[in-house]
Amino acid sequence: MRRTLLIAVTSFIACGFSISSGLAASASEALGLSGIPDLSLSGEMTQGGWARGVAPRGTAALSLNGKAVQIAPDGNFLIAFDRDASSVAQLALRLNDGRSSVRPLTVKPRAWKLEYIPIGPRPGAAPNEAFAIRRSGELAQINAARAVDHDMQGWRQKFIWPVYGRLSGRFGSQRIYNGTPGSYHSGMDIATGASGTPFVAPADGVVILAADSPFTLEGRLLMIDHGMGLNSAFLHASRLVVKVGDVVRQGQYIGNIGMTGRATGPHLHWSIKWRDARLDPLLFTGPMP
Repeated sequence: MRRTLLIAVTSFIACGFSISSGLAASASEALGLSGIPDLSLSGEMTQGGWARGVAPRGTAALSLNGKAVQIAPDGNFLIAFDRDASSVAQLALRLNDGRSSVRPLTVKPRAWKLEYIPIGPRPGAAPNEAFAIRRSGELAQINAARAVDHDMQGWRQKFIWPVYGRLSGRFGSQRIYNGTPGSYHSGMDIATGASGTPFVAPADGVVILAADSPFTLEGRLLMIDHGMGLNSAFLHASRLVVKVGDVVRQGQYIGNIGMTGRATGPHLHWSIKWRDARLDPLLFTGPMP
């Protein structure tokens, strides 16, 4: 009987099923084992999605696919999955007493909107030296901003839409030029039909970049750190009313929609990243009302 129960419990865990901490603990006690409670996860387990979780007490380290995951003092944490994430991820846990476990995660694939163009991509002119120098400086500012990590709690909140309007561009959509994939759309475009429409913070955070002088591509760019490596970027603004270091609260007015930078009409491009993963804003807010 003891051998049969041991095989059953071991097989159940190996298959990646979630066992409640109480059941795992009672089974471990019955077998004379010292079990590790399962991680609690909830969220959008799909490409471009996210999950929040609670690590067991005594957790020393947590990692997703070999990269460290920050854990809040109360044990809560955030993980997310890039638009092109593999269908399987590995969440590894190590306790203070040296015990460890690995939980396989299934990341649901998505059917992205693909537009097939029967001609090759337009070659375009090579950037001149002045543009290359300017663009290099802009990218350095963006990368430096994303490297900043503030102790903010916006990542715990249910996000709201920064503005209501027509979704003129969706996250993940992509053009295929005569078989050659172009860059996919990295955010959500929201058009209100006019320039100057106010937009607000989707969640609490700290302003980590506010480009009053428009960037070549992004125009007036605003970036907000929501904590735990999660940040929002807002492109093409006509006006920004906050500055670097400002703490903003969910629903607070932070700028006005425009068409600065490379834009064919007034709209707000809103993108979200967690570390290096590009995420779908729609999975943070739910459908546009």
